[in-house]
Amino acid sequence: MFDETLITALLVGAIAASVPLMLAGIGELISERAGVLNVGLEGMMLMGAYGGFWVAIETGSVWLGFIGGAAAGALASLLMVFLCVRWGLDQIVVGIGILLGAEGLTSLLDAVTFADTRPRIGRPARVDIPGLSDIPVAGRAVFGEPYMVYVTLLVVAVAGWVLWKTPWGLAIRATGERPEAVDAAGVNVVAVRSLAVLSAGVLGGLGGAYLSLVSAGNFIPMMTGGRGFMAIVLAMLARGRPLLLAAGALLFGFATAGTTALQLFGVEVRPELVNSLPFAVVLAALVLFGRNEFLPSALALPYVRGER
Repeated sequence: MFDETLITALLVGAIAASVPLMLAGIGELISERAGVLNVGLEGMMLMGAYGGFWVAIETGSVWLGFIGGAAAGALASLLMVFLCVRWGLDQIVVGIGILLGAEGLTSLLDAVTFADTRPRIGRPARVDIPGLSDIPVAGRAVFGEPYMVYVTLLVVAVAGWVLWKTPWGLAIRATGERPEAVDAAGVNVVAVRSLAVLSAGVLGGLGGAYLSLVSAGNFIPMMTGGRGFMAIVLAMLARGRPLLLAAGALLFGFATAGTTALQLFGVEVRPELVNSLPFAVVLAALVLFGRNEFLPSALALPYVRGER
């Protein structure tokens, strides 16, 4: 039978695995609702992972590392903004190009900057909240986690409020559905889509920085391991609801952490199963819920004034 320590380890592992997916997934959800399919999200996460790690090493500050990761992700997203949103090029082709370019660039930079030494960053200090951290199992797993968990939950809450309760959110959703109507109403479609893609880059970069600064304490080439594509699937299945996306990310987090918990319990689990289980969960989710997903009608379609 699982003891309290093992359950706590499972919850901590699930939370740590789900945070990058939540951050990147929220960014992708905003981008998709504005009509831009950000296939390059994985590349933006890689840029954030390297940028965040490099800045943290150079400055000695994990906080500045996260800012550097967000900036690196935003820088990568500018390619999507200029090539797709402003010039109307194919979003899928450009996204794949961003991904391949980020994989090559971060691998090269890693070899150049960290070839002779492999520095590591310690896990951020736990955040103990009086009263809440003392709750058995859940308190130590949730309220004792590092600060980025709370930042992520705040991002989820703010994204839900902005998308569904504010005029700016209405503009984003309308741009993904009827950009010509938004344009006719006097709203700049290019500006809305550009800011949405930049949001995806910033949040994707934060998700990548979490991987290198918190999860691994190091940068490893290709370390995102398909999480960007998982975030895209989550955004498509969430039907524009950040809370549903967060729940889906937590499910994938449990799928990742479950194999580790089994190993702690003494059950032999092959590494291949550990690596493939989250993808199996993605496929199962697509089979079960794929027919009910909602995609904006103008998704991945460039908008040129006067053409539609």
